[in-house]
Amino acid sequence: MISAHLPALQVVIPLLAAPACVVVRQSTLTWLLALLVSWISFAIALTLLVQTFFNGPMSYELGGWAAPLGIEYAVDVVNAFVLVIVSGVSSVVLISAKESIERETHIKRTHLVYTGWLLCLTGLLGITITGDVFNVFVFLEIASLSSYLLVSLGPDRRALTAAFQYLVMGTIGATFILIGVGLLYMMTGTLNMADLAQRIPGVAQTTTVRAGFAFLVLGISLKAAVFPLHYWLPNAYTFAPSAVTAFMAGSATKVSIYLLLRFFFDIFSETFSLRTMRLDLILLILGVIAIFSMSLVAIYQSNVKRMLAYSSVAQVGYMVIGISLATTTGLTAGIVHLFNHALMKCALFLALGCIVFRLNSVDLKDLAGVGRRMPWTMAAFVIGGLSLIGVPATVGFISKWYLVLAALERDWWWLAFMVVASSLLAVIYIWRVVETAYFKTGPVANTEEAPLILLVPTWVLIVANIYFGVSAVDTISFATRAADQLLSTF
Repeated sequence: MISAHLPALQVVIPLLAAPACVVVRQSTLTWLLALLVSWISFAIALTLLVQTFFNGPMSYELGGWAAPLGIEYAVDVVNAFVLVIVSGVSSVVLISAKESIERETHIKRTHLVYTGWLLCLTGLLGITITGDVFNVFVFLEIASLSSYLLVSLGPDRRALTAAFQYLVMGTIGATFILIGVGLLYMMTGTLNMADLAQRIPGVAQTTTVRAGFAFLVLGISLKAAVFPLHYWLPNAYTFAPSAVTAFMAGSATKVSIYLLLRFFFDIFSETFSLRTMRLDLILLILGVIAIFSMSLVAIYQSNVKRMLAYSSVAQVGYMVIGISLATTTGLTAGIVHLFNHALMKCALFLALGCIVFRLNSVDLKDLAGVGRRMPWTMAAFVIGGLSLIGVPATVGFISKWYLVLAALERDWWWLAFMVVASSLLAVIYIWRVVETAYFKTGPVANTEEAPLILLVPTWVLIVANIYFGVSAVDTISFATRAADQLLSTF
C-alpha cells in the first residue's frame, strides 16, 4: 500500500519536482507545480503525525536494507510535528508567492525561485525525517545551498552580499557538523541515530566524543541562529524576496532547533548534554541575553523586515530557554513555540509582503499613513504583533505562559519575570510600526489594498494565530507527547 511508503514520498516528491521546474520554466506552471507538491507534502505530514500520535513511532528502510547498515527514515511525534510545521508553512506561503515573487524578482528567474524553494523544502523535510546522522548533513547542504540561491534572488543588490554572508556562515556551520559526525563515527562505527544512542554511553567520557558533541552543537546552533551565532540571519531575512523570508522564518530555524532536541535527548542523553557538558547553564544564559539584547536592537531598526529579523533571534532565545530547563513543561514550551512562532512570524512577514507589493518599501518612514489605505494588511500586522508580544487569546501567549510555568516549577521567579519583561520590549518595536501606520501622514494617499491572493494566506495565518491561541489543546497535546518522548528516551 502507498501508505507504507509515505516517509519516503515525503522527501522524494519535492526532490523530483524541483528539476521539473527548470524544465518547465514558465512562471505560472512552475508556481502551480510547487504549490501542488507542497500541499501533497503537507497532507503526508499530517497523516504521519496522526499515525505516530495514535500508533507510535514508525520506521522506513530505504532499499530494503535494515538499519544500521541501511539508511532509515524514523518518524515519531517529535519530528512528525516539525514536518507539519515545515510543509504547512511552505503550502500557505506559496499561495501568495506568485504575485509577490513576480513583483520582486526578474520574470526570467522565477522558475529558479520555485526550483530552489522545492529543494529547500526537500532538505528541511529530509533533515527532519532521516534516522541517519550523515544524511542529516547531506540534507542540510541541500537546504542550505538552495537557501543561498533564494536569498540572492532578492530585488536589492544587497541580497547578493547577504547571500554571500549566509554562505560563509552556513559553510562554517556545515563543516562543524561534518567534523562532529566524523568524530562520532570514529568512536562508534555507526551513523544510525538509534545505534549511536546505544553505543555512545560506552565512550561518552572520551575526549573525541566530547569534541564531536561540541562541534555538532556549534554547527547546529549557527544554523538555528542561536545568539550569538546569528550574524547571517538579519541580512538574509531583510534582502530576500518577501515570500522567501516568510518561508525561511517559519521553517529553517525550526528544523535546526529540532536537530538540537534530537541530539541532546535522543542521541546523547539529557544527563550528558545538559548536565555533564553544562549546556543547561550555557543555553539559559544565552537565551536570556538573546531575548533582551535582540529585542533592544529590534527597537532601533528603521527597516521593518530587519526589525522582525532581530525579533526572530530573540524568539529563538525563548525556545533555547525552554530546552535548557529540561522538564516536560519547559520542553513543551520550547516545542509548541516552534509551531507558534512559525504562525506569528510567517503572518507578519506575509503582511510586509503585501506592503512591499504596493509601496515597494518597508522602511518605517515610508509606512506613514498606510494603515488607513491598507486596513486589512495593517490589521493583520497588528494582530500578528499582539501575538508576538504574547497577548492572551493569541498563540504567543500560550508559548510564554508555559515557559513561565516551567520557570515557576523550578522556583525561578527571576526567570519568569525576565520572560514577561522581555515581552514588553516587543510592545515598543511593534508600537513604532503601528504609530507610524495609523497616526502619521505620508505620501501614500493613492495606495490601494493588497490583492486577495496576498491577503488570503496572510489572514489564514492570522486566524490560526487566534484559533490556536484560544483552543491550544491539540498543539499542547502534541508538544507534551513529544516532550515526554524526548525525556523518556533514557
